[in-house]
Amino acid sequence: MLSRSAFRLRGANKAIRCFSVASQHQQKVAVLGAAGGIGVVADISHINTSAKDALQGSAAVVIPAGVPRKPGMTRDDLFNTNASIVQTLTEACAKFCPKAIICIISNPVNSTVPIASEVYKKAGTTPKVSFTNEEVEKLTDRIQNAGTEVVNAKAGSGSATLSMAYAGTRFVTSVLDALNGKSGVVECAFVQSDICGTGYFASPVELGPNGVKSNLGIGELSDYEKGKLDEVITELKKNIKKGEDFVSGK
Repeated sequence: MLSRSAFRLRGANKAIRCFSVASQHQQKVAVLGAAGGIGVVADISHINTSAKDALQGSAAVVIPAGVPRKPGMTRDDLFNTNASIVQTLTEACAKFCPKAIICIISNPVNSTVPIASEVYKKAGTTPKVSFTNEEVEKLTDRIQNAGTEVVNAKAGSGSATLSMAYAGTRFVTSVLDALNGKSGVVECAFVQSDICGTGYFASPVELGPNGVKSNLGIGELSDYEKGKLDEVITELKKNIKKGEDFVSGK
């Protein structure tokens, strides 16, 4: 059992803060952000909790920071701002809590996760369901473009904050469960991996007290999935290199 379950929340994701403060795992929650921090602290101070303010000694750090996606924006547009934010925050983590598990939610994650990895260097089954080809195409498109769907639905007033907050909270809860000794904790994450020769890849991973305990791979793919995988490899490599080059100054 951890003697101190502490983690930090970066950025303006108030929903994640709210869920995290309410979580039974938390003894410490720190709100560190560029804007609105005082107001957020005042807001969450009304939630019954034993949380105290405090980056040093954290077991896990959540980084949802960055600019929200607006209509017409691509993830490449987000990179220009969010890359610097993620680099700055992970540099601080590497200095003050180098053993913490870093949970990065900031888009574009295909580039921001490699950014964090480069900063730290410096200092699988087939679904047992049947779909028609048309259904598979529609499901694939909706999943790939879910963020755009929400942005358009909100007509410019925001991005997919609530669903991201839920996903982030679920992931962080799993990380904390694993840190506290729970076995068999599995989540999907974009991590360093040689599965497809890209250096990083998203797949189910088993979490443990020291982070990723084992990578469960992607299992046997259908012909459709193999085709889609071939389509994204080149673009994924570009995204990863973009993050790595950002840190190296190339």
